[in-house]
Amino acid sequence: MPTIVIHGIPGSPYVRMPLLACEEKGVPYRLAAMEFGKTKTPEHLARQPFGRIPYMEHDGFWLYEAQAMIRYIDQVSDGPSLTPAAPKAQARMNQVMNIIDWYVMPSISMGIGFNRIVKPIFGMPVDEAVVAAAGPLAEVCVAALEDILADKPYFAGDQVSLADLMAVSHLDLLVQTPEGAKIMAGSPLLAWLDRMAERPSVQKTTMHKMMNLPETAAA
Repeated sequence: MPTIVIHGIPGSPYVRMPLLACEEKGVPYRLAAMEFGKTKTPEHLARQPFGRIPYMEHDGFWLYEAQAMIRYIDQVSDGPSLTPAAPKAQARMNQVMNIIDWYVMPSISMGIGFNRIVKPIFGMPVDEAVVAAAGPLAEVCVAALEDILADKPYFAGDQVSLADLMAVSHLDLLVQTPEGAKIMAGSPLLAWLDRMAERPSVQKTTMHKMMNLPETAAA
Protein backbone atom coordinates (compact mmCIF):
# COMPACT_ATOMS: atom_id res chain seq x y z
CA MET A 1 0.00 0.00 0.00
CA PRO A 2 1.41 3.44 -0.90
CA THR A 3 2.51 5.54 2.05
CA ILE A 4 -0.08 7.94 3.45
CA VAL A 5 1.42 11.38 4.01
CA ILE A 6 -0.18 13.52 6.71
CA HIS A 7 0.59 17.25 6.50
CA GLY A 8 0.16 19.22 9.70
CA ILE A 9 1.65 20.62 12.89
CA PRO A 10 2.99 17.94 15.24
CA GLY A 11 1.03 17.82 18.48
CA SER A 12 -2.28 18.98 17.04
CA PRO A 13 -5.21 16.77 18.11
CA TYR A 14 -6.52 16.85 14.56
CA VAL A 15 -3.17 15.81 13.12
CA ARG A 16 -2.97 13.05 15.71
CA MET A 17 -6.29 11.54 14.59
CA PRO A 18 -5.11 10.22 11.18
CA LEU A 19 -1.81 9.15 12.71
CA LEU A 20 -3.75 7.05 15.21
CA ALA A 21 -5.87 5.58 12.42
CA CYS A 22 -2.76 4.63 10.44
CA GLU A 23 -1.18 3.06 13.53
CA GLU A 24 -4.33 1.11 14.38
CA LYS A 25 -4.70 -0.16 10.82
CA GLY A 26 -0.99 -0.92 10.41
CA VAL A 27 -0.59 1.11 7.22
CA PRO A 28 2.59 2.95 6.18
CA TYR A 29 2.46 6.66 6.83
CA ARG A 30 4.66 9.71 7.17
CA LEU A 31 4.08 12.97 9.00
CA ALA A 32 5.09 15.95 6.88
CA ALA A 33 5.58 18.41 9.73
CA MET A 34 4.52 22.02 9.29
CA GLU A 35 5.70 24.93 11.41
CA PHE A 36 3.34 26.61 13.83
CA GLY A 37 1.75 29.69 12.23
CA LYS A 38 2.37 28.59 8.64
CA THR A 39 -1.16 27.52 7.71
CA LYS A 40 -1.98 30.60 5.65
CA THR A 41 0.81 30.29 3.10
CA PRO A 42 -0.17 30.05 -0.60
CA GLU A 43 1.22 26.52 -0.76
CA HIS A 44 -0.91 25.35 2.15
CA LEU A 45 -4.04 27.17 0.98
CA ALA A 46 -3.72 25.48 -2.40
CA ARG A 47 -4.38 22.15 -0.63
CA GLN A 48 -6.54 23.36 2.28
CA PRO A 49 -8.42 26.51 1.24
CA PHE A 50 -9.64 27.16 4.80
CA GLY A 51 -6.12 27.37 6.16
CA ARG A 52 -6.56 24.57 8.68
CA ILE A 53 -4.78 21.30 9.41
CA PRO A 54 -4.32 18.50 8.57
CA TYR A 55 -4.52 17.37 4.98
CA MET A 56 -3.27 14.14 3.48
CA GLU A 57 -1.87 12.69 0.29
CA HIS A 58 -2.27 9.07 -0.72
CA ASP A 59 -1.05 7.85 -4.09
CA GLY A 60 -1.96 11.15 -5.77
CA PHE A 61 -5.24 11.53 -3.88
CA TRP A 62 -5.46 14.66 -1.71
CA LEU A 63 -7.95 15.06 1.13
CA TYR A 64 -8.62 17.43 4.00
CA GLU A 65 -10.97 17.37 7.02
CA ALA A 66 -9.82 14.97 9.72
CA GLN A 67 -13.08 13.01 9.93
CA ALA A 68 -12.98 12.35 6.19
CA MET A 69 -9.35 11.31 6.46
CA ILE A 70 -9.78 8.76 9.23
CA ARG A 71 -12.87 7.27 7.58
CA TYR A 72 -10.90 6.96 4.35
CA ILE A 73 -7.93 5.32 6.10
CA ASP A 74 -10.28 2.84 7.74
CA GLN A 75 -11.98 1.96 4.46
CA VAL A 76 -8.96 1.57 2.17
CA SER A 77 -6.72 -0.43 4.48
CA ASP A 78 -6.71 -3.94 5.86
CA GLY A 79 -6.86 -4.79 9.53
CA PRO A 80 -9.71 -4.66 12.04
CA SER A 81 -12.43 -2.22 11.08
CA LEU A 82 -12.64 0.93 13.15
CA THR A 83 -16.30 1.37 12.18
CA PRO A 84 -18.87 -0.88 13.85
CA ALA A 85 -21.20 -2.80 11.57
CA ALA A 86 -24.28 -2.54 13.78
CA PRO A 87 -26.34 0.56 12.91
CA LYS A 88 -26.88 1.66 16.52
CA ALA A 89 -23.22 1.25 17.43
CA GLN A 90 -22.21 3.14 14.30
CA ALA A 91 -24.68 5.89 15.19
CA ARG A 92 -23.08 6.20 18.63
CA MET A 93 -19.66 6.44 17.00
CA ASN A 94 -20.88 9.20 14.69
CA GLN A 95 -22.54 10.99 17.59
CA VAL A 96 -19.33 11.09 19.60
CA MET A 97 -17.31 12.22 16.59
CA ASN A 98 -19.63 15.17 16.09
CA ILE A 99 -19.59 16.02 19.79
CA ILE A 100 -15.80 16.22 19.55
CA ASP A 101 -15.86 18.51 16.52
CA TRP A 102 -18.66 20.83 17.62
CA TYR A 103 -18.34 21.05 21.39
CA VAL A 104 -15.13 19.46 22.69
CA MET A 105 -12.83 21.23 20.25
CA PRO A 106 -13.85 24.83 21.07
CA SER A 107 -14.10 24.29 24.82
CA ILE A 108 -11.74 21.54 25.94
CA SER A 109 -9.13 21.75 23.20
CA MET A 110 -8.99 25.42 22.19
CA GLY A 111 -10.33 26.99 25.35
CA ILE A 112 -8.48 24.98 27.99
CA GLY A 113 -5.89 22.69 26.39
CA PHE A 114 -4.45 25.19 23.92
CA ASN A 115 -4.12 27.87 26.57
CA ARG A 116 -2.82 25.72 29.40
CA ILE A 117 -0.55 23.35 27.44
CA VAL A 118 0.30 24.58 23.95
CA LYS A 119 0.71 28.31 24.50
CA PRO A 120 3.35 27.91 27.23
CA ILE A 121 5.39 25.65 24.93
CA PHE A 122 5.61 28.50 22.41
CA GLY A 123 6.03 31.25 25.00
CA MET A 124 2.57 32.67 24.36
CA PRO A 125 0.49 34.29 27.13
CA VAL A 126 -2.42 32.33 28.56
CA ASP A 127 -5.83 33.96 28.09
CA GLU A 128 -7.41 33.33 31.48
CA ALA A 129 -10.75 34.76 30.36
CA VAL A 130 -10.95 32.20 27.53
CA VAL A 131 -10.04 29.38 29.90
CA ALA A 132 -12.75 30.44 32.37
CA ALA A 133 -15.36 30.84 29.64
CA ALA A 134 -14.62 27.35 28.31
CA GLY A 135 -15.33 25.67 31.64
CA PRO A 136 -19.12 25.30 31.54
CA LEU A 137 -19.23 23.77 28.04
CA ALA A 138 -16.28 21.52 28.93
CA GLU A 139 -18.29 20.20 31.88
CA VAL A 140 -21.27 19.51 29.62
CA CYS A 141 -19.00 17.70 27.15
CA VAL A 142 -17.56 15.45 29.84
CA ALA A 143 -21.01 14.65 31.23
CA ALA A 144 -22.36 13.85 27.76
CA LEU A 145 -19.44 11.57 26.93
CA GLU A 146 -19.78 9.83 30.30
CA ASP A 147 -23.42 9.16 29.53
CA ILE A 148 -22.59 7.67 26.12
CA LEU A 149 -19.70 5.58 27.44
CA ALA A 150 -21.80 4.25 30.35
CA ASP A 151 -20.43 0.82 31.30
CA LYS A 152 -18.95 0.02 27.89
CA PRO A 153 -15.17 -0.25 27.45
CA TYR A 154 -15.29 2.01 24.38
CA PHE A 155 -17.75 4.55 23.03
CA ALA A 156 -19.31 2.30 20.39
CA GLY A 157 -19.12 -0.94 22.37
CA ASP A 158 -16.51 -3.60 23.00
CA GLN A 159 -14.09 -2.54 20.26
CA VAL A 160 -12.14 0.64 19.60
CA SER A 161 -13.75 2.80 16.92
CA LEU A 162 -12.99 6.05 15.15
CA ALA A 163 -14.83 7.81 17.98
CA ASP A 164 -12.25 6.67 20.50
CA LEU A 165 -9.39 7.86 18.29
CA MET A 166 -10.97 11.29 17.97
CA ALA A 167 -11.82 11.56 21.65
CA VAL A 168 -8.44 10.50 23.02
CA SER A 169 -6.72 13.06 20.81
CA HIS A 170 -8.54 15.80 22.71
CA LEU A 171 -9.29 14.44 26.16
CA ASP A 172 -5.79 13.43 27.10
CA LEU A 173 -4.90 17.12 26.99
CA LEU A 174 -7.74 17.97 29.35
CA VAL A 175 -6.52 15.82 32.23
CA GLN A 176 -3.12 17.54 32.09
CA THR A 177 -4.65 20.88 33.10
CA PRO A 178 -5.82 22.05 36.54
CA GLU A 179 -9.30 22.75 35.21
CA GLY A 180 -9.48 19.40 33.49
CA ALA A 181 -8.27 17.48 36.51
CA LYS A 182 -11.11 19.03 38.49
CA ILE A 183 -13.75 18.36 35.83
CA MET A 184 -12.57 14.78 35.32
CA ALA A 185 -12.18 13.88 39.00
CA GLY A 186 -13.93 10.54 39.57
CA SER A 187 -15.08 10.32 35.97
CA PRO A 188 -15.45 6.90 34.28
CA LEU A 189 -13.67 8.53 31.36
CA LEU A 190 -10.44 8.20 33.36
CA ALA A 191 -10.61 4.40 33.12
CA TRP A 192 -11.31 4.73 29.40
CA LEU A 193 -8.28 7.01 29.05
CA ASP A 194 -6.19 4.39 30.86
CA ARG A 195 -7.38 1.71 28.41
CA MET A 196 -6.55 3.94 25.48
CA ALA A 197 -3.14 4.80 26.93
CA GLU A 198 -2.23 1.11 26.82
CA ARG A 199 -2.59 1.02 23.05
CA PRO A 200 0.67 1.29 21.08
CA SER A 201 -0.99 3.73 18.67
CA VAL A 202 -1.69 6.15 21.50
CA GLN A 203 1.76 5.73 23.03
CA LYS A 204 3.48 6.47 19.72
CA THR A 205 1.51 9.65 18.96
CA THR A 206 1.47 11.68 22.17
CA MET A 207 1.77 15.43 21.73
CA HIS A 208 5.12 15.49 23.51
CA LYS A 209 6.50 12.64 21.41
CA MET A 210 5.35 14.24 18.17
CA MET A 211 6.95 17.57 19.22
CA ASN A 212 10.11 15.88 20.52
CA LEU A 213 9.49 17.17 24.03
CA PRO A 214 10.01 15.33 27.32
CA GLU A 215 6.95 13.30 28.25
CA THR A 216 5.02 14.55 31.28
CA ALA A 217 3.74 12.25 33.97
CA ALA A 218 0.14 12.90 32.89
CA ALA A 219 0.82 12.15 29.24
